[in-house]
Amino acid sequence: MRRPVDIWHKPAVSALVALAVPDLALYGLGRLDLILYTSAGAMCALYAHGLPYAARARTLPWVVVGMVASLGVALSAASLIASTALLVVCASLVAAVHKVVCDATRIGPPGNVILTFIAASAFFVPQRLGQVPLHLALALGTGALAWLVCMAPALVRPRGPERIVVARALEAAAGLLRTEAGTGGGAPVGVAHAHHATAAAVNAAWHTLFLAPARTPAASAARAGLERLLVRAESVLGATGHAALGEVAAEPAPYEARLTGAGAEAGLGAGVEVEPGAEAEAEANRLVGWARELRSGRPLPVVTLSTAQADELAGVAAEPAGIAAKPAGIAAETASVTEKSAGVVAEAPAPRRRAPGRPGGLRAVLTRLAPGSPLLPIGARVAVGCVLAGWASMGVGVGHPYWAVVSAASIYQANTTLSWQRALQRTLGNLLGLLLYTALLPLVHLGPLAMIALALACQFGAEAGITRNYWLGSVCVTPMALLLTEFGSQVPATTLIADRWLDTVVGVAVGLACCVLVTNRRAADRIEAALGRVAAAEAVASRLLAEAPAAGIDEAREIGWARDRLAGCLVELREAVEVAAGEWWQRDLPEERIAHAEQRGHQALAGLVRRLSTPALAA
Repeated sequence: MRRPVDIWHKPAVSALVALAVPDLALYGLGRLDLILYTSAGAMCALYAHGLPYAARARTLPWVVVGMVASLGVALSAASLIASTALLVVCASLVAAVHKVVCDATRIGPPGNVILTFIAASAFFVPQRLGQVPLHLALALGTGALAWLVCMAPALVRPRGPERIVVARALEAAAGLLRTEAGTGGGAPVGVAHAHHATAAAVNAAWHTLFLAPARTPAASAARAGLERLLVRAESVLGATGHAALGEVAAEPAPYEARLTGAGAEAGLGAGVEVEPGAEAEAEANRLVGWARELRSGRPLPVVTLSTAQADELAGVAAEPAGIAAKPAGIAAETASVTEKSAGVVAEAPAPRRRAPGRPGGLRAVLTRLAPGSPLLPIGARVAVGCVLAGWASMGVGVGHPYWAVVSAASIYQANTTLSWQRALQRTLGNLLGLLLYTALLPLVHLGPLAMIALALACQFGAEAGITRNYWLGSVCVTPMALLLTEFGSQVPATTLIADRWLDTVVGVAVGLACCVLVTNRRAADRIEAALGRVAAAEAVASRLLAEAPAAGIDEAREIGWARDRLAGCLVELREAVEVAAGEWWQRDLPEERIAHAEQRGHQALAGLVRRLSTPALAA
């Protein structure tokens, strides 16, 4: 069991509203048989909650279009094809497309599962070709409603998603500080893991901020404030983890430079020594406090940055005197940087720009789907596994083979090990869900309105539990799926429960067998490509570090871009290693090369961060 995701309630409430409105309307019209089609569009409200609202407004229509297109293919096939075996093949191919496209676009939770669940169900719904346009119109209309529901919070907290991701980065940085302080600088594995987690959180936060436009002075100032907080979180990467990363070069103690500022803030006066561990804990507390303020919606805290950081974010010419001359005392240095920081805020600087040269948008998706992509074997797994699972379900006489297709499709993760874990979780969750549905049968028999209320409650419960563990969410997903089946046709409860259990077992068993047999040997090739990108980014970083310290905004911007590229490459390398490590029948991984590349990469990343954050004064 994990801690629930901090924003789990956002997709839960959005889906609840988007589903409730059409469900109640259909109840009033006496047409609950159409609930599958309205649910198709309404379920799109589960997507894109981690994106800024401007990016969400662009992304959700694509999700709706994908859902409606999949539904159109399924309904057309249902009306034209009489062979159940052939319908299973069609549903499996659509499921494979869903998996590959969702992974390539990195759409995030709930990924391909919802799309496949709706489309696979629609393949086996009795349908006439003339009914298809109306049913697609219902899905499209509720998809538009889902867009409105997901965009509505922008009226209250227009920068809520950006504040959340920056808060996560601050909390990760605080965790890194406490991890190293708690081990006295030892425990390299623990510190290295926290270092990777912080780098990933900071990289994700920058990616999110780059998606947020700043077309007005107010929006620009708000984003600049978030960037300042993120730079402060990022500075921790240059101030910790030296032992864990294997640094042997002499480096100034990162927190000793801030001790006098911390003592002054605590009221101890200049020149009072503070233990480095105490300063690390104080900085961690500040970061967590700022994260709490971001989550609560309070005004952005004022954060002090170094001169180089201010140059990078401000986009204005640096004062030569402020760079060439060193203040005589720490108090004067603090006053100088604070004055410069105040100027940065007052001038409402232009937001930081994304590092050039990296593909984005449709080009990035097509790159991930190019021939030789490691996603293609995953798609083959889904297609073969779903076909065989559906046929096996037909062979044992189950009346709902699409459940086996969905069960097989839902277990496929990034590698075999994760797929095995997901299979166990789904089996357990479905079994407990069937027990829950059995217990709810007296309420189900109360009538359609009670069924709608139960379906909505199960949808909310699924979102509340699935981020803690997949099996817990499946406990609520299973009765919801059975209730949706009940709306369209009256089937004895015992038959539904027996079919669902058999399909789950068959789908999981056959899906796992195909996961083992259809290997993904391209996962190791992805590591080789990632190692090459890390080496290239690290070489650029080393060149910049070998040059004289940055003397203005152009140099600071170049260092910032080099840091962005290197951080992104390190995150991709770690992701590729974790995927390949969980694959069976895989050639040996180049562990020494990976460790060496990550060590040198994180050393260079820490050096770039220190170059931009020295001196980093306590706020």
